[in-house]
Amino acid sequence: MKQLSRVQTAFLLTFLVILWGINWPLSKMALNYTPPLLFAGIRTILGGLILLLFALPRLKKLRFKETWHFYFISAFFNIILFYGLQTLGLGYAPAGLFSAIVFVEPVLLGIFCWIWLGESMYGLKIIGLFLGFAGVAIISASGFTGDISAIGIILALGSAIGWGLGTVYVKKTGDRVDAIWMVTIQLLIGGIFLLGAGTGFESWSMIKWETPFIVNLLFISTFVIAFGWLAFFTLVGSGEASKVGSFTFLIPLIAILCSSFLLHESITLNLVVGLLFIVVSIMFVNMKLKSKTMPDSSV
Repeated sequence: MKQLSRVQTAFLLTFLVILWGINWPLSKMALNYTPPLLFAGIRTILGGLILLLFALPRLKKLRFKETWHFYFISAFFNIILFYGLQTLGLGYAPAGLFSAIVFVEPVLLGIFCWIWLGESMYGLKIIGLFLGFAGVAIISASGFTGDISAIGIILALGSAIGWGLGTVYVKKTGDRVDAIWMVTIQLLIGGIFLLGAGTGFESWSMIKWETPFIVNLLFISTFVIAFGWLAFFTLVGSGEASKVGSFTFLIPLIAILCSSFLLHESITLNLVVGLLFIVVSIMFVNMKLKSKTMPDSSV
């Protein structure tokens, strides 16, 4: 995949972190109008249909007969497991605890990339990954109250593992499929599955098709789902996946800041301390080690 410039990388990272951070309070607001699985399915299919408009002019690059299994495997990990288990799991565990477990994903991603992609793993990077997770845990600590279900913890871990494995899989197969078609098809496949599950277990009559919900749904489908996933996999494909993953530690921070504005949730000392951990984490993960070289002995 084509390498991005520093400006392009910074723009896509900023776009991704802000939009995926905003997604949490917006999704919470949307659930006042709709059951969770139906909402997950509708927004994912809409995101896929939006990207389909951009993918169709590249129809020759689809090569579905040769590459269909790549799309199905990616959809299984990145949409069905990640979104499906996440949506179900929020009903079994406090939101703060659940999000902290889900955002162990960058740590898992760093390990997966080391094992399967041959990305470098060194002491500073390991410390950085765990500092980032610690920062997320500190930020989310206020949500650790309430009944903690083993099922909720398992579903959160499953969601994190699905996202991590899906990211590595897309990185590993990136040179064999078109990036836009990869994101489009996985969204459509995953969305159809989630919508089918929602139809089986939930009722369409419970959806309140009111203006705030429709605006929210269209915004999430377009920017968070369609262009968000495209930006994420573009970044992963152009650089080290583990380093891109380290920036996702910032997403809970953005989510809490947006929640304080949109949902009037309080900002605590935990937020400040957690932010410091996350900033140091990103610095450590992205810090390049200087290789030791022998002094030049030429005359």
